[in-house]
Amino acid sequence: MSGFEMSGAGLRGQLVVFEGVEGAGKSTQLQSLRHWLEQSGWQSWLQQRVGTAVPPIVVTREPGGTELGQQLRRLLLDSSLTEGEGLWDRTELLLYAADRAQHVQKVLKPAIAQGALVLCDRFTDSTIAYQGYGRGFDLDLICQLNAIATMGLESDLTLWLDLEVQQGLQRAQARAQADQPEGLKGKDRMESADLSFHQRVQQGFRAIAQDEPHRMVRIEASLSEVQVAGQIQAVMEEYLQKWYPQRLNP
Repeated sequence: MSGFEMSGAGLRGQLVVFEGVEGAGKSTQLQSLRHWLEQSGWQSWLQQRVGTAVPPIVVTREPGGTELGQQLRRLLLDSSLTEGEGLWDRTELLLYAADRAQHVQKVLKPAIAQGALVLCDRFTDSTIAYQGYGRGFDLDLICQLNAIATMGLESDLTLWLDLEVQQGLQRAQARAQADQPEGLKGKDRMESADLSFHQRVQQGFRAIAQDEPHRMVRIEASLSEVQVAGQIQAVMEEYLQKWYPQRLNP
């Protein structure tokens, strides 16, 4: 649990993370959840609790949730770095850790300390799945790096959008490039990896879900956007009532 307490009202912030393979729909569903929180009345209620000076809902992502992170994101997703000298797998791992350390210190911990509900596109589980299972790095090493970068911060809820790998890659290849760093064209480095890599990544997410069911909830992501959003809303309703029992009939 995040465990940060806000002075005064004592409202504890919560960290909700979206995870999944390429093309699973994380970014789309994160924005859909944000809209639902606005329409359902939860955002207004949170705003009353945290005060007007604090945003009740913070939307962010990894990599790229800080100014430094935006530059690191360009490097990490630039498909041209697969050519020539290339980007060494160990360098990739450390760049993700650097992005996370900056993100936790500058965005996540301050927001949670002030009582905000944080919606984050990817977090520590992605490093375990992609660099651990996908690249083959020792999982203990990755856990140590995650611990250093996060200073002990964990998600309160992780929504795992479970989608068959080939379907996800087809979606990713067909979508517009709006989420890519400016100046990049075509598939990013992760999407360009071979099928076996993405299958190992999916295996990693599956293993995490089995090991940590207390915080990771599987979402069937092969359905329509509306159906996937409905699943997420139902899970969030349950967790919000648990986190904020004072709020009745949202």
